[in-house]
Amino acid sequence: MNFPSELKYTEDHEWIRIEGDTAIIGITDHAQNELGDIVYVDINTIGEALGKGEVFGSVEAVKTVSDLFIPVAGTVLEVNPELDGEPELVNTDPYGRGWMVKISLANPGDEDGLLSAEDYQKFIGA
Repeated sequence: MNFPSELKYTEDHEWIRIEGDTAIIGITDHAQNELGDIVYVDINTIGEALGKGEVFGSVEAVKTVSDLFIPVAGTVLEVNPELDGEPELVNTDPYGRGWMVKISLANPGDEDGLLSAEDYQKFIGA
């Protein structure tokens, strides 16, 4: 499994990449592996200001639906348009083309409490 060291992780299995005052968020390689084949990504929170830990959408796999939790407070700016036609990108490229949302950060520094790649691997027992 892949755990890019430049990302931060949550115990809910999301990853976040901070780029200035915005961030890109998706689910981890471990999460997509546990979920199985993802058939639908449902995110309809564009323009919404969400607090840390709030649900920003859900992913539907063949056997389950799982909520997506925003790792830091922010406003959803964009949803990955590719996921409408190719939700399986979350399975095949979770840290690249399978990203889910871009947000503007409400409180820069919120990410300081998130897990490093090494801490996340310990958390999941990898």
